[in-house]
Amino acid sequence: MFKLFRTVVFLLFAGAAFASEQPFTQAAFDQLQKEGKPTLVSVHADWCPTCRAQAPIVSSLLEQEPYRQINALRVDFDQQKDVVRSFKVIKQSTLIVFKNGLEVGRSLGDTSTQGIEALLKKAL
Repeated sequence: MFKLFRTVVFLLFAGAAFASEQPFTQAAFDQLQKEGKPTLVSVHADWCPTCRAQAPIVSSLLEQEPYRQINALRVDFDQQKDVVRSFKVIKQSTLIVFKNGLEVGRSLGDTSTQGIEALLKKAL
């Protein structure tokens, strides 16, 4: 029973964890890049266990200074295939950061707080 409860709580938390992320639109991304704003593009799939593991880590970091200034956009790996291809992404759980309109880093499948934080620092 406890295991089931823990799983339900994790799934609820992970699903809500990216509340600070906005769905990816090309217009929003283009505007952020034009303005030189720090941006995180997260290529996510709801069925992906690695994506679910990343969710609370990214969410927690984006709520902290200095990462609050990073604009986060979520690409749906299954529904936005044209966007996935345009970023040259081959797998879900890819995180890409931009600074001053340029890609400055990316990671694939990283679920460590230290690794994701190091990636976000590149956008600042």
